[in-house]
Amino acid sequence: MKKSRFTEAQIVGILKEVEMGAKVAETCRKHGVSEPTYYKWKSQFSGMTVSHLAQLRQLQDENAKLKRMYADLALMHHALKDVVDRKL
Repeated sequence: MKKSRFTEAQIVGILKEVEMGAKVAETCRKHGVSEPTYYKWKSQFSGMTVSHLAQLRQLQDENAKLKRMYADLALMHHALKDVVDRKL
């Protein structure tokens, strides 16, 4: 996945700028962002603060780690179950 040129803090700043009354087209042109990108960001990050985004990122990382752990354990369980079935 392509990495964004903008940090999460910058994205929140751009969204807040429009919320404060600036026009979307002018703000997008000023920051070099297309309007569809702005609306995509708005759907993803609307109403969030930088601290919320940091917490969300941390939870996503932890969730990915737990999913990997579960996949490893499920694979090991399946392998052990096959071994036990062969011995019987």
